[in-house]
Amino acid sequence: MIVSASRRTDIPALFSEWFYNRVGKGFVLLRNPYNPLQVGRVSLTPDKVDGFVFWTKNAAPMLNRIHELDAFKYYFQYTITPYGRDVEKNIPDKHEVVIPAFKRIGADKAIWRYDPVFLNDRYTWDYHIRAFTKIAEELEGYTSKAVMSFVDSYRTVDLRPLNIQPLTTEQQTELAQQLSEIAAQHGIVLSSCAEELGLPHSSCVDGKMFGVDKPKDRNQRGLCQCVESVDIGAYSTCRNGCAYCYANHYGYVQDPPDADCDLLGPPLNGNEKIKQRN
Repeated sequence: MIVSASRRTDIPALFSEWFYNRVGKGFVLLRNPYNPLQVGRVSLTPDKVDGFVFWTKNAAPMLNRIHELDAFKYYFQYTITPYGRDVEKNIPDKHEVVIPAFKRIGADKAIWRYDPVFLNDRYTWDYHIRAFTKIAEELEGYTSKAVMSFVDSYRTVDLRPLNIQPLTTEQQTELAQQLSEIAAQHGIVLSSCAEELGLPHSSCVDGKMFGVDKPKDRNQRGLCQCVESVDIGAYSTCRNGCAYCYANHYGYVQDPPDADCDLLGPPLNGNEKIKQRN
């Protein structure tokens, strides 16, 4: 089983101690976000985990103990965008913290995510070109893969404060092609995440990275190339404060769990049904 950690929250940045505790215990519990009485139990031992896919905007808090994962395969989907604190409220400085941490991971385990892309009066087309170029220059030699997508609208997220300028499909494709050419100049192949942009399609959860053959994840969008995985995160737990994020429903954020808790999110109340997942 491939373990995703996590599309729902930033485990490396915010819950690394909790994660390592769960690996030490050999299992984690996860609550079904749509039926809280259904709880899964996932074994976190090398014989049960094909690999970990980490999703983060800042891996620095996790890296001092990364040797504890030497028995596992893993890679990072690592988001580095050009936005400031007006959009990503609690993300540390990109060039002082975020990018140096990226460089510590290893080129074979680090995939740069430049998403979500949107344009407004501050973050213009030219701004994206300049910012993408600067980041690509810094990451040259530290990764060979990048992924991009444009911002999506979700009913649980109010994007109106961002004053996003709509782009036609042709404009999105043109910008994607320009970014792809810049990436190629720095030895990076840019792909798209679940969008038709004239780029190769990314499989963000990629069984080939772990040497396993897995079926396509039917719970994702139609153009998504991800394979099946189990996500051990929880919605409404991320404190990164990103204005575009779908993971905190209507902006609500729960109190952080105890580092020794078996699961992210509210503790068990005794009425749940626990089912082994792997």
